[in-house]
Amino acid sequence: MLQIDRWKRILIIGLCIIGIGFAVPNLFYQRVESHNDALAEIERTGVETPELAAARDGWPDWLPSSVVALGLDLRGGAHLLGEVRVADVHKARMDALWPELRRALADERATLGAIRRLPSPEGTLKIEVEKADAIARAAEIVRGFSNPVTTLTGAGQQSLAIQAQGNTLTIQLSDAEKVATDDRTVQQSVEIIRRRVDEVGTREPTIVRQGADRILIQVPGIGSAEQLKALIGTTAKLTFNSVVATGTNPDARPGVGQVILPSAEQEGLYYTLEESPVVTGEELTDAVPSTDQNGMPSVDFRFNPTGARKFGAYTSANIGQPFAIVLDNEVISAPVIRQAITAGSGQISGSMDFDGANRLAVLLRAGALPAQLDFLEERTIGPELGQDSIDAGRLSSVIATAAVVAYMIASYGLFGAFASISVIANVILILSIMSVMGATLTLPGIAGIVLTVGTAVDANVIIYERIREELRAGKRVAKAISDGFDEAMSAIIDANVTSFIAAAVMFFLGSGPVKGFAVTLTIGLVTSVFTAIYLTRLMIIWWLEWRKPKELIL
Repeated sequence: MLQIDRWKRILIIGLCIIGIGFAVPNLFYQRVESHNDALAEIERTGVETPELAAARDGWPDWLPSSVVALGLDLRGGAHLLGEVRVADVHKARMDALWPELRRALADERATLGAIRRLPSPEGTLKIEVEKADAIARAAEIVRGFSNPVTTLTGAGQQSLAIQAQGNTLTIQLSDAEKVATDDRTVQQSVEIIRRRVDEVGTREPTIVRQGADRILIQVPGIGSAEQLKALIGTTAKLTFNSVVATGTNPDARPGVGQVILPSAEQEGLYYTLEESPVVTGEELTDAVPSTDQNGMPSVDFRFNPTGARKFGAYTSANIGQPFAIVLDNEVISAPVIRQAITAGSGQISGSMDFDGANRLAVLLRAGALPAQLDFLEERTIGPELGQDSIDAGRLSSVIATAAVVAYMIASYGLFGAFASISVIANVILILSIMSVMGATLTLPGIAGIVLTVGTAVDANVIIYERIREELRAGKRVAKAISDGFDEAMSAIIDANVTSFIAAAVMFFLGSGPVKGFAVTLTIGLVTSVFTAIYLTRLMIIWWLEWRKPKELIL
């Protein structure tokens, strides 16, 4: 039956009004962006300057303040392509190994004789043993510092490749360990860069790995590539601190030499810590995901000799007490010390899955960039290009909408006008949903909106053609309209489901511009079905109730 309950009518109109409310801030993009940036800066610094207060008051707080984030191609910003010097990490690993290895070999000086390090290529450790006949014993000692490679591709292999020749040992990372180390290094660099960029409040940065050792960085709103490079160069602060107490009051008064920091994982939980750290991230050499003695996910970490001595002394004196791992003034983990950790390495285990263990390992290593970045490509995209693109996209949208409206009215008269109103409502709903989601609008996204405008009336065309067929069959106006909607429903659902599948494939398998196009297309498919089936139907019912026509020319 051609009938919609009152509560459904209120719901349909209410959704449209809410959509308009969330879409309106996009008409005042610069004012709302300044408002949001001012609020973020006040919250971050706790200081409200007159300039920030003026920017904050530029948009009423009681109105929605979510806007569609503009991508790099529309807003302008900085583009960098960096190459990670993974070879630096290989060298650092060998340099960190030498002090520990020297002490282990020195303990058997009576058997091995004098030991000294020889000049060697970067990433290689060459050691000379005085007694050539004891080289096998020296190699055995070195093998004690080798660990199994934890990656699936390197399973069963050792982390160190050891070659003995005469009275000389040549030590370097094995090929499997190099691959695993390079992967962790690039992953760590991506994590650090993301934390550095997000800290200044920029919106929707693109930070992705490209190939084996390159990272693509695109940040809208950054004034220049040099500014972005300076930002990335900032190092995060990682510390290991003593836990004094836990609580839920961030405004509690800490004691002398203490500080209160929030938990990164559990909202509302705060830790009171000794301000002086036990050890710092500068003394952490590695952290990798692993499993504990029960086969559960854990994280293995290792300090350099200085950090190992300090951490060993602390854990020996504080068994059963928690200690906090602090990254950028947030407690990312607070495990309990089960036993003294004097070997310079330890394990963090608890309620975590394998993804959580991998994430924690990355965060532990994210104290500083593990290797230098060489920037192979630098570009600054000016906002003028973005404004031209926005103007062109706006013009194309207006022309497309006007052409669709003219065609529908010429083809279906008053019902075409109803369909045209639905098309306009559809575009408004797309913008409102993208605003609430915080989605990024790019040039391909604008193309997706324009395409949606062109295809949004497909459902109306199917419905109207079915109504024409019912009218030609001699049915009354109300009956023809009701049957037209009912009969067209399956065809509309089928058509949009197939389009939705294609859009979903583009979103999950595509990247960059393809994803931007898929996002707007997917949202447009959902909103176009709503406006065509429900909003258009409601307008037609209102017209029937008002005019009560005896016949209909369509």
